[in-house]
Amino acid sequence: MKILMDQTLPKSESKNRISNLISALDSSGMGWDTALVFSRVSQYYLTGTIQDGVLVLRRDGDGQFFVRRSFERARSESPVEEIYPMKSYREMREHLPQDLGKTFVETEQVPLAMMERLRKYFSFENILPLDAVLLNLRAVKSQYELTFLREAGREHDKLFMEVVPEIVYEGMNEAQMFGELYRAMMDMNYQGIVRFSGFGTEMQIGQIAFGTQTLEPTNFDGPGGMGGMSAAIPSVGSRRRVLGKGDMVFVDIGYGIGGYHTDKTQVYSFGGRLPEHALELHEECIRVQRDAAALLAPGNIPSEIYAEIVASLSPALAENFMGYKERSVSFLGHGIGLVVNEWPVIARGFDAPLAENMVIALEPKAGVAGVGTVGVEDTYVVRPGGGECITGGGRSVIEL
Repeated sequence: MKILMDQTLPKSESKNRISNLISALDSSGMGWDTALVFSRVSQYYLTGTIQDGVLVLRRDGDGQFFVRRSFERARSESPVEEIYPMKSYREMREHLPQDLGKTFVETEQVPLAMMERLRKYFSFENILPLDAVLLNLRAVKSQYELTFLREAGREHDKLFMEVVPEIVYEGMNEAQMFGELYRAMMDMNYQGIVRFSGFGTEMQIGQIAFGTQTLEPTNFDGPGGMGGMSAAIPSVGSRRRVLGKGDMVFVDIGYGIGGYHTDKTQVYSFGGRLPEHALELHEECIRVQRDAAALLAPGNIPSEIYAEIVASLSPALAENFMGYKERSVSFLGHGIGLVVNEWPVIARGFDAPLAENMVIALEPKAGVAGVGTVGVEDTYVVRPGGGECITGGGRSVIEL
C-alpha cells in the first residue's frame, strides 16, 4: 500500500477528470467561456497536486495551471502539460484574454477579496457557481479512486477491531485516548489528517468521547456530540472527562489513505454492560443501516431512501434519531471521498438518482439520556445489488 501512497496521479486519470468537467459545463445549459478552480482539494482531483495557484479551463482549449507556490513541485507531481509559474494574476494575461466571459468559480470556496484581485486584470460577463458541478463529478469514483478507498476501509476496520481495544484503560481522559489513537493510526498507513468541506470546519480526526459527553452540543453538523478541549478548541477531547467502569466509549472518525477517506463509528462499553434500552436502540440502528444499505443501488433516489427509512423507525428510535432532542440532524448518510462530507446526501431535497461507484457513509444513530449516543456508521460503494460495505459493517456494542 505504501506504493499507492507515494504514486502520483496518472495522466489518463487527470485527463479524464478534466474532460468530464468540461463536458459537464458544456451540458449545464448555462453557457460558459472559462472555469477557475482555486480550492486545493478540487485542484488535487484535477491536477494531482496541491499548490497555491489556479487551474483555468477554457471552453475552446485545454487546462492551464498557474502556480504561485510551488511551481517546481507542481511540475514534478502533476501530469497537466501546461503549467506556468506566476507571482501575480497579471502574468496570466500572457496566456488568457482580458475578458474571461461567462466564468464558473467555486463561489462557496473563493473569498470576495480574491475575486477583487482578479478583477484588476480580468473582466467577467458574469460569475456562475462551479461547486455543484464539481461535487457531482467527484461523487462517482473511478477504479483508481476505489483502490484507495478499499484500502482505507480495510485499515479503518482493523483499527476499530484490533487497536482500539488495546489502547483503552481506566483513568485515561478523552484527549489521551485521542493521542493514543492518533499514534496508532500513524503507525499504520493513515495520511495524518482528515479533510472536511464547509467554511471554518475544524476536526482533527473525528469525534472521540465518553458517556454523556456524546450528547453535548457541538457546532459540527453531525448526530454525535462532544464537549471537546475547551470553548476555544471544541474538539479533540476533554482532559477532564476520565474513563470509568460502565462508561460508553464513542469513536466516530475518518480514515484517509492517499487523500481518500472512509468514515466509521463504533460504540464500546468499558468495564460493564450498557443499559438494555440503549443496547436495543443500538441494534435497531444496525437494522436501519442494513436496510438503507440494501437501497444503495443505481437509480434509487436519496430523498426516497431517507423517507422510507425514517418511516420504518420504532417510536423509541424516532424520538432522538440522528441526534439528541432538538439537536438532531436531517440526514441519514453522506457521500465521501477526498473530503469526509461529499455528495450525495441521503436526505430530503437530494432527488438526483444514485449512480454506480458513488461512495456513501450511512450513520444511523440516536442519543440516549444518561448514557450517550449509540449507533453505527460504515462506508459503502453503490452497486446494482445494493451497497457494498468496505469498512466491515455495523457491529453490536463491543465490551472492553
